[in-house]
Amino acid sequence: MPEPAAATRPLAHPETAEIRLEGVLHALSDAVRLSIVRELATVDEELACSHFELPVTKSTTTHHFRVLREAGVVRQTYRGTTKLNDLRRADLESLFPGLLDAVLTAATAEAARLTGPGAHA
Repeated sequence: MPEPAAATRPLAHPETAEIRLEGVLHALSDAVRLSIVRELATVDEELACSHFELPVTKSTTTHHFRVLREAGVVRQTYRGTTKLNDLRRADLESLFPGLLDAVLTAATAEAARLTGPGAHA
C-alpha cells in the first residue's frame, strides 16, 4: 500500500554549503524560534511540531518552523502526516564552530537572569 502523499512530500532545505551566518543569526534572533532550538538541543530525537507549546497561533508556529528550516537550523521531515524537526547541529558546528553552543549558553543564562531572584518583570 503506498504511503500518504504527505509522507513523500519533500521540504526544501539548504545544502550545508548554502547556509549563511546572517540567516542563522536572524532565525535565532526571535524568542519563539530560540525556544524551539533550545528544546531541540536538549534531546537526541526528532520532535513533532505539535510537541512544542508556543505562545502563538498555529499559522505563526508554522512560520517560525519555516524560518528555522530555510535558514538551515533545523531539518524537517514528514513521517506519515506528522512533521518532525531535528536540529542541524553537526552542519552548524562545521560551518560556524561554537556558535550554536554559545547562543544556547547565552540564552540559558538570560533565562536564568530574567526569572531568577531579583529579576524584574
